[in-house]
Parts: sequence; C-alpha cells; structure tokens
Amino acid sequence: MADRPRRGARAAFRGWRARRPFWGGLLLALGGGEILLTEKASLKVVMHIGMQGLAGYLLPGLMVLLGLLILFNPAQRLFYSITGVLLALGTWLTSNLGGFFLGLLLGVTGSCLAFGWLPDQEPRVSRRKRRRQARAATERATQEEELPEEEVTQGAV
Repeated sequence: MADRPRRGARAAFRGWRARRPFWGGLLLALGGGEILLTEKASLKVVMHIGMQGLAGYLLPGLMVLLGLLILFNPAQRLFYSITGVLLALGTWLTSNLGGFFLGLLLGVTGSCLAFGWLPDQEPRVSRRKRRRQARAATERATQEEELPEEEVTQGAV
C-alpha cells in the first residue's frame, strides 16, 4: 500500500468518471428530478385519481433510478438508456408535457449519451494535434529523402 502514490480526490473522481457514461447518467437523473419538481398535484390527489396520476410520479422516479444505475452499473447501460428514453418520452403524456419540455429534453439527451458511450475508446486527439503530427511526419520523411543513402543506413544501425 505504501508503494502506491497517493492521488487526490479530484484525480480519483476523474478516473471514476472516465470509466462510465457519466454525463448521460447525470442528465437522465437530472431530467427525472426536474420533472418530479414540476409536479403540482399532491400525493393525496394522485392516489385519488388512480394509476394515471401515479404514472406522473412513477415515470420520472424511474428516470432518476435509471440515471443512477447508469452511473453505478455501466455494464448494463444499453438497457438502461433505451428504457430511459422510453420513460422520458412517456412523461410527455403523464407529467406536465415532460416537465415543461426541459426534463423531457434532459432525459432524452442523457439517454442518447449513455447509449452512444463506448467503454474502451481511445481519447480523441484534437485536430490541431493531428495536423502537428502529420506535419512532423512529413518533415521527417523529407529529411530522410534528403540524406544520402549511407547516412540513413548508418543511423539505423
């Protein structure tokens, strides 16, 4: 244990976040939370109305749960994200037009981000770095062409 270098909390959180579809799960959970906060009917009224009223609380509650499951169990992200987008679209009918469109859009966006996340993908290289690498490679190639054949073979040995 003493041989391992200590990492700060921020670095540990970055490492944890990099191994899961963090933004997708967070947006899905925030979308469900926003829809829950925009519900105007009290629970007494909802229970009196029946299943239709209960769905107004059930769907966004499940959205929050699925968002958390995406964060803490990323191996099942495909199932959770497909279910999350269906629930988010279902809130259009059951919960004040999906939390006045904001919760609906957050839920759909988060589900799509989670669905499209790839676990073992290399980090993207910016266009500027790719151009620099290409320029350096062409410069090296032109320098090798300019050198006499003897110097090239001596440098390789």
